[in-house]
Amino acid sequence: MTAEILRHLQDDLVQQDEPQLSPAAYKDVFRRHPAGVAVVAFVDDGRHVGFTATSVISVSAEPPLLAFSLASTSSSWAPLSRARTLTISFLASGQDDVSARFATSGIDRFAEGGWTALESGEAVVDGAVSWVRGRIVQRAPVGESYLVSVRALEHGIRQDALPLVYHDRTYHRIGDSTAV
Repeated sequence: MTAEILRHLQDDLVQQDEPQLSPAAYKDVFRRHPAGVAVVAFVDDGRHVGFTATSVISVSAEPPLLAFSLASTSSSWAPLSRARTLTISFLASGQDDVSARFATSGIDRFAEGGWTALESGEAVVDGAVSWVRGRIVQRAPVGESYLVSVRALEHGIRQDALPLVYHDRTYHRIGDSTAV
């Protein structure tokens, strides 16, 4: 996006000439929308940094692009603003403890282990359903967050794992019995 397009987007966001959802109503809507759970990880000044994200979306298959959002107030934002590459590990159904750990502030989220460094240095969560290593192509300020776009470079997939899902502030496991 050019600076002009971003400026127009920000102008559209601040217009208050029509009613909009309150933050509480908005959160209520998305609590009822299930989301996959992922851990985003990268290296900053020789130190691993990571956080839990439920906002990961597929943007395009050609070129292979995905995106996620991160609050500008997050302790992970400053190091992410400097990162060039990262990994996104899509968590498996039994990894709610991993998600909780990477969502906790003020701790070393990597201290307990359970991850492997790629040759490029980024961490991948052991046992994840799948993972993607990518190059950050854009960090766009949107509202009080940043939308981070990533070009997928490499990946890994476990055929024998099912995903962890977050819905209404609770983790859920998907299995064969939940198929419609």
